[in-house]
Amino acid sequence: MLEEVEEVKGVDQKLVMFTRAFNGRLATTDYNLSKVAQVREVDVVNINDLASALKVVALPGEAMQIKIIKPGEEADQGIGYLDDGTMVVVEGGRNKIGRDLLISITSSLQTSAGKMIFGKFEGYANQETGGGGRRRSPGRRPAAGSGARPRQ
Repeated sequence: MLEEVEEVKGVDQKLVMFTRAFNGRLATTDYNLSKVAQVREVDVVNINDLASALKVVALPGEAMQIKIIKPGEEADQGIGYLDDGTMVVVEGGRNKIGRDLLISITSSLQTSAGKMIFGKFEGYANQETGGGGRRRSPGRRPAAGSGARPRQ
């Protein structure tokens, strides 16, 4: 096998062939090498993709919109999920199941089971924005001076 790898021209091709020969997994930060490995059906992990997956979704103090779908473990907690599956635990959200809430992020946690975000209830998200406005995306703040305020 090693002779075959030595005969191949180009470092990327050699890495892919070597990885395939030993039924291994290739780890790289090189986007093009990652694509070549995928085309050749070699297991590949792009380190940049891993780093992106581990980035903090929300920072303390940021505002976020979330729909509460079930009660949490503690007395006043409600649970919602981001599109990527991240669990969001909301203080003051237990009696607001089925509602879209505006929350303030208090902390976040990365565990072996995934990311978790903790926040506290700040108000209700506007379901209808009237006047040509639009609904905020999760994790986005309204522009300064936009007049966007949660309903009470």
